[in-house]
Amino acid sequence: MTTPDTSATTNTGSADPANVSLSGYVIDRLYGPDSVDTTAPGEPGQIHDRIGEPGVYPYTRGIHEGMYRTRGWTMRQFAGFGSADDTNERFKYLLANAKGTNTGLSTAFDLPTLMGRDSDDPLSLGEVGRCGVAIDTIEDMHRLYADIPVDEVTVSQTINGPACVIWAMYIAMAKQRGMDITKLGGTLQNDILKEFHSQNEFIYPPEASVKLVIDTIEYATQHLPRWNSVSISGYHIREAGSTATQELAFTLRDGMEYVEAAIERGLDVDTFAPRLSFFFNSHNEFFEEICKLRAARRIWATAMKHRFGAQSDRSLLMRTHVQTAGCSLTEQQPLNNVVRVAYQAMAGVLGGCQSLHTDSMDETLGLPTETSVRVALRTQQILNEETGVTRTVDPLGGSWYVEALTDRMEQDANAMISEIDDMGGVVSGVHKGYFRRSIAEASYRFGQEMEAGDRIIVGVNAFTEGNSDNQVEILQIPHGVEESQCERLTEFKKRRDDDAVNVALDEVRNAARDDLNVMPALIEASLANCTMGEMVQAMADVYGRYLSGPEW
Repeated sequence: MTTPDTSATTNTGSADPANVSLSGYVIDRLYGPDSVDTTAPGEPGQIHDRIGEPGVYPYTRGIHEGMYRTRGWTMRQFAGFGSADDTNERFKYLLANAKGTNTGLSTAFDLPTLMGRDSDDPLSLGEVGRCGVAIDTIEDMHRLYADIPVDEVTVSQTINGPACVIWAMYIAMAKQRGMDITKLGGTLQNDILKEFHSQNEFIYPPEASVKLVIDTIEYATQHLPRWNSVSISGYHIREAGSTATQELAFTLRDGMEYVEAAIERGLDVDTFAPRLSFFFNSHNEFFEEICKLRAARRIWATAMKHRFGAQSDRSLLMRTHVQTAGCSLTEQQPLNNVVRVAYQAMAGVLGGCQSLHTDSMDETLGLPTETSVRVALRTQQILNEETGVTRTVDPLGGSWYVEALTDRMEQDANAMISEIDDMGGVVSGVHKGYFRRSIAEASYRFGQEMEAGDRIIVGVNAFTEGNSDNQVEILQIPHGVEESQCERLTEFKKRRDDDAVNVALDEVRNAARDDLNVMPALIEASLANCTMGEMVQAMADVYGRYLSGPEW
């Protein structure tokens, strides 16, 4: 059987490191029929097939009967840098290079935007447009998606702390373009809980932050039926150093926290659950990543059915985006990253993802160039067109090793979920430091293994010949981007009606103070030309800012 090392929570013990996975599982020499438990308790008095059929509960083998034979995964490449005009040009480049493949857009925002700061905020100095696109106003939103039919192309927005504000600006932009917002399709990342675990891009206290997520879930349920209002994300948990099993458990329990809060708000689970989506990392441990996604579908379907009483089959489905592991990319010998990304992408597909982003080889050095972006997209197209992985559904299903490892990860993730339940839920765990401590310990173990040579990273602690070669060009963001963005913002403020701005911001404060859904007030504030930072601050006037982590 696949068994976890008994010391996996502290070190890899005396086990041969070559036989221990990244999550600390001791891998047997050989697997056979006795390695797999094919059935397990289901509803009272019944059993269900744990492997089963694709498109059938508990969805171990995939959420659709035909999977990629009948519908390909979306090639959703992440892009964003400089000004809205720069990123708009990159979006058009990606769409042009897709050439008919199933492609959507995914938007990366710069650090000031992620933290709810306008570009002219003193704390934004030196960061505008550096790691993503700068968005301050509804005019920026128009420029970002200029000439792109956003009512036809699905758009993902990687934003969390100010997610409700950015989404309100997007909806307001669509309204000004005369679009029917019920036709807008896309995903708002909007998973604030993982920010407290790992990425630190939070603004408000955890309780208020979760309330704002539920506001978006409620508004999408009522007005934007094609929109995924939250993408529950394990990606950043993994990037911070967690194991695959921690990523699995913490992500799913975060999702359960949102479901509980939405039900407490009075929403029927079957009205919003079908539009929840997930976002996972795909790292280097090939089979572990595949089994993580298979276990995730099974855990989520079981929880939705038995824990939350969902009646609709669509509420049980875990629809997931996968991104290859940015933290696995190396500055040394960056061309090798193309190979890493290809294997990680294949793991995501063999695991049954619905959409996929492949990292560019130069992302550890800076923002990706057009050449590296094209190679990343071509990696997906080669995977789709040349490898044959789409010819049958779940080609690894029934492998004794895969099924045994899937079972083990499910069991251990469920044990972690129970531990979080016992401490009072995710928000309680945030206040107790449980998640940060667990991730830090896992990251420390990995660092020790790498330094000791127990974990080989090609080009880093082994096979270092060629490290001094200058192999790729680096995209540079000129300082003029920040100057131009601040000048545009100044001109925007001069042209607007200040009285209308102040009235709109007061309405945002009132909605927050009266515990109303803030989305209608934020959309009106966007239409009144309030800036992103002003709307964020209006809510901070009521909720306060959370300073228990690094102050930014």
